[in-house]
This record gives sequence, C-alpha cells and structure tokens, in this order.
Amino acid sequence: MQIPTWTKPGITGAIVGAIATMIVGFSQGGWYTGGSAERLAQQRADGAVIDALVPICVSQSKLDPDMTAKIEQLLAMKSSYEQRDFVIKSGWATMPATDGPNRDLASKCADALAKPAAT
Repeated sequence: MQIPTWTKPGITGAIVGAIATMIVGFSQGGWYTGGSAERLAQQRADGAVIDALVPICVSQSKLDPDMTAKIEQLLAMKSSYEQRDFVIKSGWATMPATDGPNRDLASKCADALAKPAAT
C-alpha cells in the first residue's frame, strides 16, 4: 500500500496544532490539571474557613478583661507582623478545641481589630 504524500505534513500539522492548543489552553484558557485544581480548591476552602473564624477571634478579644489596653497596644503597632504576633500572644487566635493558634487567622483578626470601627 502506498501512503499519500500529504500524510506526513498532515500528521505533523495535527501534532503541532494539538501541542499549541494545549499550551494556549493551560496558559491562557483557564485549563487546570487535576493536581492544580485540588490545590486551588484547598486554598479557597482554607481561606473561607479563616474568614468564618475571624468573628470568633474578635469575640474572644472582646471577652478579654484587658481588652481596652490590649487594643490600644495593638493599634500602636505599625507592623502587621507585630500585630499578628500580639493577637497570637493574647490567645485570641486560638480556637476552642485546638492545640494552638492559627497564624492566618491571627493576621486577619489583627486586621479586623485594627479597623477604626472595631474599637
């Protein structure tokens, strides 16, 4: 059997076209592999949990007997790292039934407490 002369360029074009489609799809088209989709879903879920826990952290700060003095100290701090560490040290970022504080929660809680409406 004789293979037509256009077969080799046709197959080469199909392969190049498939590779180009995949490159454009994954870089610009919003395609994800299974692993990267799982990572993205986990990051979004973790963020949603932290957002849901911020009001509890703020409530714990309001239950602190030294709240007024501690909030003044928090507001006097300029660095977000210092504020986060202060919230951790105060115990406000430690949720009930957990072993220790959550750093991401402490950062968002410090941001919420530092807002003028929170004081």
